[in-house]
Amino acid sequence: MRVITTVQEMVDERSRWAGSTKIGFVPTMGYLHEGHLTLVRQGRKESDKLLASIFVNPTQFGQHEDLGKYPRDLPHDLRMLETLGVDVAFVPTTEEVYPPGFVTYVDPTGPLTEDAEGKSRPGHFRGVATVVLKLFQIVRPDQAYFGQKDAQQVAVITRMVTDFNLPMELRILPTIRERDGLAMSSRNAYLDLQERAAATVLYRALEAGRRAFEAHPNEGLLAVTQAMTQAVLEEPRAQLEYAEVRDPNSFTRLEELHAPALLLIAVRVGPARLIDNFLLRPDGTWDIGIRITE
Repeated sequence: MRVITTVQEMVDERSRWAGSTKIGFVPTMGYLHEGHLTLVRQGRKESDKLLASIFVNPTQFGQHEDLGKYPRDLPHDLRMLETLGVDVAFVPTTEEVYPPGFVTYVDPTGPLTEDAEGKSRPGHFRGVATVVLKLFQIVRPDQAYFGQKDAQQVAVITRMVTDFNLPMELRILPTIRERDGLAMSSRNAYLDLQERAAATVLYRALEAGRRAFEAHPNEGLLAVTQAMTQAVLEEPRAQLEYAEVRDPNSFTRLEELHAPALLLIAVRVGPARLIDNFLLRPDGTWDIGIRITE
């Protein structure tokens, strides 16, 4: 596996792959867990050349967020990527991605970026869209891999790919969960044992919302959000930020129960702010993720 740290090296390497080669790309912020590795394995199956990036993007963190404390372990991450057969790990510095004088940002608007996570984290999706577009332009992948856990990020990037006519495919894979249902996240590392146990409230709340969705189709969305909220209120270590039901593509709030729909939740547990979701597909089936069994 080749480790590349500059944009010019990455552009030069990519140019050598021109032609019929199918290029897969897994963008990450590092501190890799099974959720990331699932994306890498799928990319390896479907690509002739596979790249993964590791870059903790400062522009998607707010002023009082955890940029300085965000977990990092680059040597471990590189070993994992090499073991899984990644051809190139792109590990740029902040100065490479945002050189002196950088002033041009992608700034998506509307409910897609202003509600839910966008309301809780103003400017977050401006940073996400900007860095992802930059990475796409540098790597020029045929397909890029993301996890459903970050559902609003997925919707923003999907919209951006469409709006800018990017010649690539997005591959969105299910959320990977621990055996107790907690969605895998690098921020889970912030939790002590008691907080880790309490964090399963996100999964329990989503399950409560799903049951309410199916049991009370004529009672509107209030029954769903109340069920999710009540589940969080019963966990003393958890602080609810939002529990909502939205359209998975536009992120407008739904007015009535129907598919497709996205049950969304954001909760603070100790030092960690955690998000999760269940997706009700257009055909009426649920994507609630995949639990690991070992």
